[in-house]
Formats: sequence, structure tokens, C-alpha cells
Amino acid sequence: MVESDTIYALATAHGRAGIAVFRLSGPSAGEALRQIAKLDVLPDPRRTIRCRMVDPATGDLLDDGLAIWFPSPASLTGEDVVELHIHGGRATTDAVAAALSSLGGLRLAEPGEFSKRAFLAGKIDLTGAEAVADLVDAETEAQRRQALAQLGGGLAGRLEAWRAQLIDVLAHIEAWIDFPDEDLPDGVARSAREKIGGLRAEMGEFLADNRRGERLRDGLQIAILGAPNAGKSSLLNALARRDVAIVSDTAGTTRDVIEVHLDLGGWPVTLADTAGLREAGDEIEQEGVRRALDRSEVADLRLVVFDGSTTPDTTSLGLLENKDTIAVANKSDLPGSSADFPDGIDTLPVSAKTGDGLAGLLTRIEAAAATFFDHGGQAPLTRARHREALVACVASLERAVAAKKSELVAEDLRLAARALGRVTGRVDVEDLLDVIFADFCIGK
Repeated sequence: MVESDTIYALATAHGRAGIAVFRLSGPSAGEALRQIAKLDVLPDPRRTIRCRMVDPATGDLLDDGLAIWFPSPASLTGEDVVELHIHGGRATTDAVAAALSSLGGLRLAEPGEFSKRAFLAGKIDLTGAEAVADLVDAETEAQRRQALAQLGGGLAGRLEAWRAQLIDVLAHIEAWIDFPDEDLPDGVARSAREKIGGLRAEMGEFLADNRRGERLRDGLQIAILGAPNAGKSSLLNALARRDVAIVSDTAGTTRDVIEVHLDLGGWPVTLADTAGLREAGDEIEQEGVRRALDRSEVADLRLVVFDGSTTPDTTSLGLLENKDTIAVANKSDLPGSSADFPDGIDTLPVSAKTGDGLAGLLTRIEAAAATFFDHGGQAPLTRARHREALVACVASLERAVAAKKSELVAEDLRLAARALGRVTGRVDVEDLLDVIFADFCIGK
């Protein structure tokens, strides 16, 4: 990134809309506003003004809109920032974009470049920048709440508190190493090891969260399993409230995994319909059965569907031995649909055809999702890189506790503090920046 550049981008979605917003950031932002709005002087900071926007090259009127001036450093990026609020028609946004591109010193922003500049200016840390992307991508209420908690500094605050404690312990250890003849408190080393052990235990407990934060970002994975013609595809369509999968009386219709993403009670869920479990007759069906079993292994929750009007098949019964499984007795609308299940198996009768029992099934799924995602109100780890850094920190603390020499304890504490700093971006993150911001949308 060339920091002398002034960047611009459409910060709202492309397409027909009532309002579209262009954002500019950099040293030429103010001059660009003066030219496009034909202003003699810049407006008062952070006050919306109405202006007729023109093409600086031709003087042609582009739109009658609004503009806001955010001078440095009190802005999103810490640079001079301008926002242009225009009508959201495609022709209007294209005309304003063309006018901006013709101005000297301006260029189109790269994905995530506004957030990247905000990070480099110290306006947000890396977890806050990632939370901006999560907030944009949030599709459910739970994802929105998690992103806002992280944007508000929930995760960063906890990590920085741990880092401050590590640095405090490190200072005492280094003082003991550098000034052994000074009158230091007794038991400095012993006290330091106790604090290190306490921090290690606290971080280990935080890590043992069943990856709730990452799961919430990606969605709960639910596999629909069972014998052919048990009604798995019908159940998928009923839960999705649309025809996602082909339904047929012919056994073995579903050969591959069919996925649909849903918002169930505010929780993000991915439902996967799978091939019927039986002795497959051809290579294609055999591959479908293999994929079904593979999906069963990695699923967070399994819906094992039985044809409630027939004797339960042994293959599907065997799947109930897995934890986090709901047994669904489908076709409750058929006469005499009361299959004889072994003792101790709690089945939920439903009819994918009529909808009977679906509300109860949805309640069970939502309760299971709440159990998976509940993190006790704490801002959880939301990305693999967060977890990797914290695991590295705990490993350093374990070495520090076991080390015999104070110099080794101090070095491991430095490594532990450095690992925590990488999460928020305090140290050694230059090589991560392009990766982190590459998935952002233009204008953020």
C-alpha cells in the first residue's frame, strides 16, 4: 500500500438502491470533495451538507446529494476522509465513480484497504478489523451479536489483560536476574511460577470451548442420515420450506450430499441431505454411501431418519450410538406408523408431508445449537489464527513452568507475550496483513 495515495470505493452494495455511499480516504480527499462539489472551502467537520455534484472535467451535473468531511485524525482511517451520499441508481454511481477516477492522486481501493489503514493508524486492532468483516458477512442474529462483541473489544480486552500480566511477571523475573544483589522481595521466582501456572490454567480453560466461536461463524453442521426412502429429502425440503432435493419413491434417488443453509432461531445451520445407507448396487451409489458416512463423522449434529411405518433398520440404529444425535420417526401421517424401537431410544415422530411434529424438531435443533454455541457471554475465539496463537502461548507457559533456569523462564514468557500480541496485531503481523484483509469486500 502506498500511503500517499488517496483511495475511493463504493461502500454500499452495487445495484439499484435509494442511496449509495462513496468513501474517500487520504491526503487528496478534501481537494476531491472541493472539486466534485464545486466548493470554495471545505465544510465544517462531521456535518452533512447538501451539494450538487459535478464532473470536474466537463462541469456536467452528476447528482444532487450529500457530503460529509472527516479531517484527520478524527476519522475512520485516521486520514482525511470524505463520504458522498448519492442516489443509488447504477448510472449515477457509475458516473460518480468515473469522475473520481479522473481526479489526480485518486485510485480505487483494494478489498479491505479502509480497514487496513484504520489498523495501521491504530484506530482498531486486528480482532476489531476481523469483526468488521464478520459483521458484514453475518446472516443470523447470533453471528451479528458475536461480531459486535468482538468489534467492541471483548476478545482483545481479555488477550491484552493476559499479556499485561505476562509482562508484569516477566519484569519481576528479569529484575531478579539482572539485580540479584538488590533487596528484592523474597520468593520472587516462586510467586512468578504460581502466576504463570494460573495464567496457563486460565488460558487452557478458555481454549477448551469446543470451537464455539469458529462454529458460529461457519454454522452448525447437521447431517440427515438414514435408510433409502425413509424421507430424508422430504424432511430437508420441509425444514428448508422449499424444494431443495428431488423426492421420489425410487430408492437411492439421492447420490450426493445436498446442502442448504438456514437460520434456525437465530443460529446459522447447514443441513446436509445424504444418500440412503444400504448395500449399494453400483459404484455411484457406493460413493454416495461413503460420503454419507463421512459427513456423519464430521457433523456437529445428526438427524437419523427412520420410516416410522416399518421396522427400524439396523444400520440406522447403529448411528444412534453417536452422541449429539436426534432420532426422527418420519411418516407419522401413515396409518399404524408406530415402529417398534428398542428400549431407551427416544424418537421424535414427524411427518415431512403434513408438517406434523416439525415444530418440535426445530425446537430440539435450536436447543442443540444453543448448547453448541453458548460461550457464557464471553467473546470467544473466532478464527483458527486466534486459536493457534493462544495454543503457542500456552505451550510457552508450560515450558516456563518446567524450566530450571530463570533466563529460560524469561525467554518463554517473552514468547508467550509475543504470541498473544500477534492476535491483536501488536507484534510481528506484517506478513499476516495481506492474508487477513484479502477476504474483505471493496469499500471496507
